[in-house]
Amino acid sequence: MGTRLGDLVERFGGHLTGDPDIEVTGIAPLQDAGASQISFLSNSKLRALAAQSNAAALILSPLDDPTVAATYAGARIVTSNPYAYFARAAQYFVALDAVVPEPGVHPSAVVARGAQVDPSAHIGPHATVEEGAVIKAGAVIDAGCYIGREAEIGEGTHLFANVTFHSRCIIGKRGVIQSGAVIGADGFGFANEKGVYIKIPQTGRVVIGDDVEIGANTSVDRGALADTVIEEGVKLDNQIQIGHNCHIGAHTAMAGCVGVAGSARIGKHCTFGGAAMVLGHLEIADNVHISSGTMVSRSVLEAGQYTGFYPLAKNAEWEKSAAIVRNLASMREKIRTLEKTIKKLTEDK
Repeated sequence: MGTRLGDLVERFGGHLTGDPDIEVTGIAPLQDAGASQISFLSNSKLRALAAQSNAAALILSPLDDPTVAATYAGARIVTSNPYAYFARAAQYFVALDAVVPEPGVHPSAVVARGAQVDPSAHIGPHATVEEGAVIKAGAVIDAGCYIGREAEIGEGTHLFANVTFHSRCIIGKRGVIQSGAVIGADGFGFANEKGVYIKIPQTGRVVIGDDVEIGANTSVDRGALADTVIEEGVKLDNQIQIGHNCHIGAHTAMAGCVGVAGSARIGKHCTFGGAAMVLGHLEIADNVHISSGTMVSRSVLEAGQYTGFYPLAKNAEWEKSAAIVRNLASMREKIRTLEKTIKKLTEDK
């Protein structure tokens, strides 16, 4: 199913140059787009490729438009943020062809008598909804999901197959939780007595705001006493670990394999590159950006970009550098001693 180019611009804005009646069926990369597809240019380095594209129309910025327009023959949608425009248009095209799950409970699902399932919600095959759980309007619970006692799934939220959403946890509206994610498992809490670990009951919840997306096989632990909180608009990639009692501020995004230890407080509009690590009980301010592979071992109270990994090198070079680093303390003392000796000799003269 397609749409008129003019209708797309009416829906999402932008300035259209070209025929509004062109029928477009989807979005494709610059080099692959055909005569019924649109593409986008968000990186000025690709202007030459865009100018040669066979796409029916291009989404591009006012800065790139004059250069591309000199040789590109198709229609153009000029907008201040082509990448965001592409994202919204892509969502629209996906929705045109999407198969909407039918409301209702599949015969193989197990739904407790005391659970509340809105008539417009979808409960898929072999899903389990425990006593006191609330599934709100338009929610989609795919096959094999588990919804614990007194948990709450917000309006329009989609849990893909085999998500585990433990007791009393809450997620708001329009959320997305990908397959294999576990929300509300016990946090890693133990007391040590003479070398023996004693489990601390994890009695808090996980409370998730609106418009949050959680990737496949990501784990968000419930709080020990208070709650683990994920504010609205947070985006978590695959295979992320969020420890108990963490607080993740609104519209923060984390790439794959990030690990956040318990009781860390992370501000709003932060970003974390893949495999970044945050130690427990730290505080990170708003608008902090952590590079991939960085270990955050102290609180970060000022906005900005932070990087803490050792640069890649050939193994022999790395070993030499590591040896130097190990000896820095003794080298420092030797330099101080040498400075004092030089100073004394100078004074004696």
